[in-house]
Amino acid sequence: MFLFSRTQRFWAPIDSNLRDKNFWCSILGANRFQLEGQEFLVLNGGPQFTFTPAVSFFINCETQQEVDELWEKLSEGGEKGRCGWLKDKYGLSWQVIPSILGKLLHDKDPAKAKRVMNAMLQMNKIDINGLKQAYDQG
Repeated sequence: MFLFSRTQRFWAPIDSNLRDKNFWCSILGANRFQLEGQEFLVLNGGPQFTFTPAVSFFINCETQQEVDELWEKLSEGGEKGRCGWLKDKYGLSWQVIPSILGKLLHDKDPAKAKRVMNAMLQMNKIDINGLKQAYDQG
């Protein structure tokens, strides 16, 4: 019997294909999973290969409530950073970003876009109302 991580043991009863999907992965110290339809294969590189901000998961949020909930859940036991970035308790970097940020930053009026960028650079968790206020100034 191969050893499975806590996550694999937890999900095995829910996904009957999990054991088959991860058969070789378990031998190699890896895991295969799907998040929002995208498949990932992660390898355990040991202590010499740790997480860095060079690789992060980007979460596109539609509401401030979604930003707030994900920000708090993912940063619990981790580290809150600037501009919507955080590290979870395992050291994996996440970007929790409202979809409106991209829309405001790509406005045809460069002054509006610059005000939004300057406001965002002052934030830790992104605040949609703060972005909108910066956009509407001037």
